[in-house]
Amino acid sequence: MVCALTEGKVSMNSGLRKASWVVLTITGVLVLFISLVSAFLAYFGHYPIGGLPVAEVAAGREGIQTALRGIRGTSAAFGAAFAVMFLSTVLGPYRRGETRAWWTILSATLALALIVLLRVPALGVALGQGGTPMAFTLGGAIVLGLLLDVGRLTSAGGTATGSSSGAASASPTGSATSR
Repeated sequence: MVCALTEGKVSMNSGLRKASWVVLTITGVLVLFISLVSAFLAYFGHYPIGGLPVAEVAAGREGIQTALRGIRGTSAAFGAAFAVMFLSTVLGPYRRGETRAWWTILSATLALALIVLLRVPALGVALGQGGTPMAFTLGGAIVLGLLLDVGRLTSAGGTATGSSSGAASASPTGSATSR
C-alpha cells in the first residue's frame, strides 16, 4: 500500500483513495458507454419492451413507435449526461480529496436509488425486475467506491474545502475562496 505524508503524519489511506477514484471512474465510463449504446438502440435499433420488439409493441402505429424511441433516447441522454457530470466530479474534486465531492456523489446515488425504488409501489414491478437489478448494480459499485475512501470524512486528508495538503482552496479563476 502506498503511504502519503500529510501534515507530518503518514496516511495509510492513499492506496484506498486511489482505488476509490479508479472504481468510480470505471463505473462512470461504463455508465457512459451503456447510455450511448442505449441511445443507438433507441434511434436505430430494435430493443424489447416487455419482451416484445419495439416495432411489435407499436403495432404499425408510427407515432407510438416514435414516442417510444424518443422516451428511450431521452433516458439515454440523461444517463450520458449523468455519467459526464459524475466523471467530472470524480476526476476533479473527488480525486483531489474534497469531502464535498464524496457527499455529492452519495446524494446523486441515493436520488437514483429512490427513484428506481419508486417503481415497486407505483408500477407494481417486483424488486429485481424492470431495470432494478442494473440500477442497484450501478448504485452498489458507486457505494463500494465511496466506502473505499470513507476515511476522508474524518481524517485531515479530506476537508470541506477540498484541500488535501492544508493549503487554501482556489476557485477556477485562481483566487482563494472562503466558503
